[in-house]
Amino acid sequence: MSTLSRDWREAVDDVDAAIIDGYQSGFPVAERPFRSLGEDLGIDESDALERVRSLHEDGIFRRFGPVLNPPVIGSSTLAAVRAPENRFEEIADVINGYRQVNHNYARDHEWNMWFVVTAGSRAARDEILADIEARTGCTVLNLPMLTDYYIDLEFPVVNADRFARESLESGTDASATRISEEAVGDLSAFEADLLLAIQNGFPLSRTPYRDVAAELEADVEAVLRGIDRLLETGCIKRIGCVVNHVVTGFNANCMVVWNVPDDELDERGVRVGDRSYVTLCYHRPRRDALEWPYNLFTMIHGRDPAAVDEKIDELASEYLPVEHERLYSTKTLKQTGAQYEELVGN
Repeated sequence: MSTLSRDWREAVDDVDAAIIDGYQSGFPVAERPFRSLGEDLGIDESDALERVRSLHEDGIFRRFGPVLNPPVIGSSTLAAVRAPENRFEEIADVINGYRQVNHNYARDHEWNMWFVVTAGSRAARDEILADIEARTGCTVLNLPMLTDYYIDLEFPVVNADRFARESLESGTDASATRISEEAVGDLSAFEADLLLAIQNGFPLSRTPYRDVAAELEADVEAVLRGIDRLLETGCIKRIGCVVNHVVTGFNANCMVVWNVPDDELDERGVRVGDRSYVTLCYHRPRRDALEWPYNLFTMIHGRDPAAVDEKIDELASEYLPVEHERLYSTKTLKQTGAQYEELVGN
């Protein structure tokens, strides 16, 4: 539970602000990372560690460590059901009971419950979806990611920005990257053990990598090399302090789905992914049999619903003049890191 008050930013000094906004990625992969952090910021190692620990305890950071990449390690999909109001909590409990479900949100739409399933294979993933259908009696809308145009929930929060990427330069990161539903991580036995050891974050100590090595009964240099390789192969997206964007003010979050002509999808997806107020942009399949015609998904994380709607209007008029729907999140039903035991074959 966060202890943040409305004026939490007033209590953040320049050094804390530099940590919050500057170390969501690129955290040193070295035996004494907080010593390196302190040298960068002009403080000592103990102060650097204590500041990160305090920011975590205050709820500004959800955790410290790696952000893993489920579509590279296993088979992941976004799914939705139409849960009747009188059974909503019952159905949420069923879905949340699967440890392969790591996110679940209520959204203001006919398809009112949206969740992410990550499993060790496409067959295992689809078996879970079929089981959810059987247990709830609800048809599942299965929408695996097919193309990534822009995905990055790293953004500055110590500011007065209205949108998550507003302070960042646009025009540098968006591209069309195809995602395979058959993905499996090409991991050695040690890398699999390492991934499982770090999936929930690193210890908040002066020597987090040495602590992980001790848990694995391994040499710290092997851990550092293993993490470097997991970064290189994309199994780890980034290492740093993971900000809780909801409690730090970005709680007006809207998923917008668009019906884009297939021959225009890549061009429009890259252009939209380049907008500084769009935090996620990706291609998912249409499901005509379920009357779901939408194939492009965007997310805007903002502080003010009216400002978010203005930007959606801008997208609709200037970049995506097509049929679309706005699905605001109304409640977080589950939010955890993906669990990787089955994904790495252990």
